[in-house]
Amino acid sequence: MNLDGVEVRAPASERAERILSVDALSFVARLHRALEPTRRDLLSKRRDRWESLRDGELPDLLPETSDVRAGDWRVPPAPPDLSDRRVEITGPVERKMMINALNSGARCFMADFEDANAPTWENCIDGQINLLDAARRTLALETPDKTYRLAERTATLLVRPRGWHLVEKHVTVDGEPVSASLFDAGLFAWHCAHTLLEDGTGPYLYLPKLESHLEARLWNEAFVLIQEELGVPAGTIRATVLIETILAAFEMDEILYELGPHATGLNAGRWDYIFSVIKKFGTRDGFVLPDRAQVTMAAPFMRAYTRLLVRTCHARGAHAIGGMAAFIPSRRDPEVNAVALARVTEDKQRESSDGFDGTWVAHPDLVPVATEIFDGVLGSAPNQLQRTPEGSPPSPSELLDTRVAEGVVTEAGLRANVEVAIRYLDSWLGGVGAAAIHNLMEDAATAEIARSQVWQWLHHGTRLHEGVEVTRALVERILAEESAAVLEGPNMGNVALAERLVADTVFEEGFVEFVTIPAYEHLP
Repeated sequence: MNLDGVEVRAPASERAERILSVDALSFVARLHRALEPTRRDLLSKRRDRWESLRDGELPDLLPETSDVRAGDWRVPPAPPDLSDRRVEITGPVERKMMINALNSGARCFMADFEDANAPTWENCIDGQINLLDAARRTLALETPDKTYRLAERTATLLVRPRGWHLVEKHVTVDGEPVSASLFDAGLFAWHCAHTLLEDGTGPYLYLPKLESHLEARLWNEAFVLIQEELGVPAGTIRATVLIETILAAFEMDEILYELGPHATGLNAGRWDYIFSVIKKFGTRDGFVLPDRAQVTMAAPFMRAYTRLLVRTCHARGAHAIGGMAAFIPSRRDPEVNAVALARVTEDKQRESSDGFDGTWVAHPDLVPVATEIFDGVLGSAPNQLQRTPEGSPPSPSELLDTRVAEGVVTEAGLRANVEVAIRYLDSWLGGVGAAAIHNLMEDAATAEIARSQVWQWLHHGTRLHEGVEVTRALVERILAEESAAVLEGPNMGNVALAERLVADTVFEEGFVEFVTIPAYEHLP
């Protein structure tokens, strides 16, 4: 299809035509033309900032926005169906998983086009169809074994579009690939906003990977344009921002402020946050992190970040949503379940006692566990907005205190990172973005932190706890061994390519910003 400079570079199908109407594509094109220059400029600013951090600069609170931090302002109250978010479940935009998540008993469900979605053309188009059917409450699936339908009462729907750094290569506007953010959010709003509003809810979003308040400002501009085009009031769109980059942690007040009437809350995206720390400071001494499993929420920089998030949100009347519990309960191994559920319980008890208003889980079986914990703190109250953490707010130096008590780098940790990166990318390249690996529901953030840690240890010549230095020869040997092990078990047939992508990113002298960007070129 070629429409006024808009070209769809993918095979035509009845399913795609249901979403890609002339009016819908024209709408996305108008968003792109209005906002693409700013998006490109902000990505350039990201790269410039990254260079300054590599040259020795450390982030700090912005002097030019001190009036925002000192101001007496609050975000608008949440809509009724977003006032109680004690447990939110997340997952990809796949039909069966969406139905199960919406029926899970969680207060909210985040349908994910980003980290839990392998962005094949089919996945992205089918995801939009599934959102439309969910908004109309006709979402259903017939299989030989079971019929899946929405329950009478379902979770409130939120949608996470892809981040500003990504494009949708199958749709071009004036010869340029369209922003994946605007493609995902624009189509969702175009097809679903009015239907959701008629049903007493609204177009609610999660915004990923922001690195500055200027990027939040661009989202606000997008929301204003979308609402004007759709003829709905300002503030109809409500957004929660994932604080999953170290730079965004220094601009939480500003990010909420820039979203204006569209701001609702912040979420602690923990794995991507750790990945961001490595990305921004990975070449510098003092920021080398130990095994991934040892970087817990008790680490000083993680405690500081979550404490500041709750404090910032509650000072502004915004929801603070905790991090992911990615454990997948096993019906065959009660011992594994017991250990993992104890960790999930401890994590959710910490979040609820710290003042978080809700938390994330990845599996329906964890909804009752997390709900019981938050019920114990919230009771009949919908949230903890009235609570402000005691003591002084964490300082910039505390946000950068990446020391981990007794943390070490081990060969087991190195192997685990290599294995998980290969397994996940094998799955992602096969079109599955939420992969069950060792009883955990892993997404792209897992692969990013895994391969970035290997790069960091290799770059610094880190010595393993066993006494061996991390060298290229050692990593090459482990890559070959772990790839062979993955090939011997269940896989999606992309192990060789996954191994090559991991190798390319860990052996590159400069840090590859996102492994999913080169991997995207290999999707059909």
